[in-house]
Amino acid sequence: MDLDVLNMFVIAGGTLAIPILAFVASFLLWPSALIKIYYWYWRRALGMQVRYVNYDDYQFCYSYRGRPGHRPSILMLHGFSAHKDMWLSVVKFLPKNLHLICVDLPGHEGTTRSSLDDYSIYGQVKRIHQFVECVNLNRKPFHLVGTSMGGNVAGVYAAQYPADICSLTLVCPAGLPHATESKFVKQLQELKVSGVSDRIPLIPTTPEEMGDMLKLCSYVRFKVPQQILQGLVDVRIPHNDFYRKLFLEIAGEKSRNSLYDNMSKIKAATQVVWGKQDQVLDVSGADILAKSIPNCQVHILENCGHSVVVERPRKTAKLLLEFLATVQNGENNKKLA
Repeated sequence: MDLDVLNMFVIAGGTLAIPILAFVASFLLWPSALIKIYYWYWRRALGMQVRYVNYDDYQFCYSYRGRPGHRPSILMLHGFSAHKDMWLSVVKFLPKNLHLICVDLPGHEGTTRSSLDDYSIYGQVKRIHQFVECVNLNRKPFHLVGTSMGGNVAGVYAAQYPADICSLTLVCPAGLPHATESKFVKQLQELKVSGVSDRIPLIPTTPEEMGDMLKLCSYVRFKVPQQILQGLVDVRIPHNDFYRKLFLEIAGEKSRNSLYDNMSKIKAATQVVWGKQDQVLDVSGADILAKSIPNCQVHILENCGHSVVVERPRKTAKLLLEFLATVQNGENNKKLA
């Protein structure tokens, strides 16, 4: 074989081997870095751009796609200990001409974390309103979406700032009393009785606890490699003290039933989506909301747990778009009447 040809094959082989070896090394040695690269890649692939905005000395981090148009903008609020990128699986199935904003809630990811901040649901609602004003999102009413803790924040926001909201989607929202205790609530009670009060199933500290949390939150059983579980734990451990403080705050008397206390004040068209097999927040909460909010649309998803956004992203996007179209048609009919 010609020496130049041989050199070409060696160079080509080496060029291919470098990224492969880098991937294998990251997977085995630095899985947390691989997870961050994964989110970075999908943000770019979906056209989501990350930006920062300040309210006085407080910084908000958010991602967005599209520009405000004739259709309402959509603001998406994530759940406890998550971040703005948890919505990427849903964003994938939404039209690119929709104006979407996913913001990190107070203390999460790129948004300011301060020991002096009020992390109760009411405190978070106040901060999100500051963010909305910073980015001029309330120049005209927008659609607000929230899941779990973010659903609690979204519902209370809609009740306290009705002029900002044209419609509301709550996905397995927290902040409601439940006649039926969920598996998660029972676990907390058992841990308290056994004297392990500092152990919270939603705040894992080992790969095994991470796996248990995923099983608790999802009906679908994802096969997650040990290295990825380790990476997920590694990413979270530096924030676990904050998560414990936050959990105690939102589970406390001031915030525990804040959505329930405010739901009668919600005037915007409302959609509720809940996984029937939710083991964190019992699905009976959907009926509570339906009875209190006029013309509330309720969708119970079979074979789905608490992580609706991750388990059923295509269905979530479909339901959201159908609901927005219904609300828009209703507004058009009012104008013609």
